[in-house]
Amino acid sequence: MLTVRFHRALAAWPAARLVVLTLATILVTACAAPGAVTTPSPAATGTQTSSAPSAVAAGPSCGTDPVKLNAYFETGFDLPFKLSDEFTKQYPNVTWDIKQDQFTNLMSSTPRLLAGDNPPDLIRLPSMVTLVKDGLLKNLDDYVTAFGWDKFPAAQLAQNRVASDGTRGSGSLYAAGLNYSLTGVFYNKKLAQQIGMTAAPTTVAEFEDLLAKAKTAGVQPIMMWNATASGGGLAFPLQNLMAAYGPTQPINDWIFQKPSATIDTPTNVTAAQHLQQWVEAGYFPKDVNAIEYTDANARFGKGEGVFMFNGDWQNAVYDKDMSSNVGFFVFPPGQAGGSVAAMSAPLTYGIAAKAKNADCAAFFFNWVATNEKARQIDVAVGGSNPGGPPDLAVPQAAAPVTNETLTAGADVAKDNGAMDFIANATGSIFAQGWTPELQKMVGGKQAAAGLLKAVQAEYEKELAR
Repeated sequence: MLTVRFHRALAAWPAARLVVLTLATILVTACAAPGAVTTPSPAATGTQTSSAPSAVAAGPSCGTDPVKLNAYFETGFDLPFKLSDEFTKQYPNVTWDIKQDQFTNLMSSTPRLLAGDNPPDLIRLPSMVTLVKDGLLKNLDDYVTAFGWDKFPAAQLAQNRVASDGTRGSGSLYAAGLNYSLTGVFYNKKLAQQIGMTAAPTTVAEFEDLLAKAKTAGVQPIMMWNATASGGGLAFPLQNLMAAYGPTQPINDWIFQKPSATIDTPTNVTAAQHLQQWVEAGYFPKDVNAIEYTDANARFGKGEGVFMFNGDWQNAVYDKDMSSNVGFFVFPPGQAGGSVAAMSAPLTYGIAAKAKNADCAAFFFNWVATNEKARQIDVAVGGSNPGGPPDLAVPQAAAPVTNETLTAGADVAKDNGAMDFIANATGSIFAQGWTPELQKMVGGKQAAAGLLKAVQAEYEKELAR
């Protein structure tokens, strides 16, 4: 669950699941050795059918014999399903055995799945460092060379790299992004107009003034989710507030497990205090601790809530439910003229170290980044920048809100304001740290400073294991 693509979301996030997002530009046979380059099948060359207009570099492929890819997708996201359907249309010898689960469940079950007798060829990754340390994820460096991923903008790959000291952001590559997401604030245009919003707020104070006006008008200010099953969705506005009142680099350092990193900083306490004030002012639904991700989106789509913190993977759904009545803006800074910052990360998938069809899975990653039809699906269904080679244009979006998020992503990249999601710091920090502490805050049993101290203690406990 974004429970964070922040990927993503939480019952479906995108983590759920950073690195600067460059939105402006951004296998022989299945048994071949990773990275081996031999005479490719027609499917692995430029001799594709009209349904596969983009050429694919020679290298590891899915071959021509029947292949069944064993995959674990995240519940609540259509993108990987649409991509897998199109991939089979272009490569009919490849079929799929797809299982799915919510993001929070994947956090606990992924190690067992990767270590099992039938490990997944592709799996949505809620976290990486521990999995790499335990030797459960395939090192993708050979594929970087074989497919030429080293020619991609370095920022695209950095977040999925793990160094020998266990920190993220550098070292070998262990995962790939199906696209590159952006989170921010969606708003109901009619309700926003009703409370006097004529333009996106430029400071936190302006945004909070709009929240107060909505409350006074009897309109739900923010629609969100915070149920255990979907993960603590209030982590979204909290992290936005953190970036509004402090620099993003310490946040990324904490997520990437840099030595001595802490989430319990003075500016983060200020951010948490604002969130606590929002809770106490009734800006979130009274039943937010019982609302799951999918329910929150449905209620927002039906007109409940002026604002909703979420990611661009919801663009297609919001456009369908609300059409021209939905808009988007990146959360504003604490002071006028401040830098633009947002959670922005790849929808991360990895390959099991013992995967039976690793070459085909890696070929799928390359296809997603380079194939014309796949890139169109990324934008139309995923609502996000497809990444890939910098010389490939980003497809145009039919949904106006998608064009808004793509433009906003370019602004975030320009200000170097991209962050990974705080739920991705460790394998259990979302379920054992953020979610219960945020629920306690809603229930009046946890204050801002105590929340950060409790999460930091859980973080240090997990790193010590």
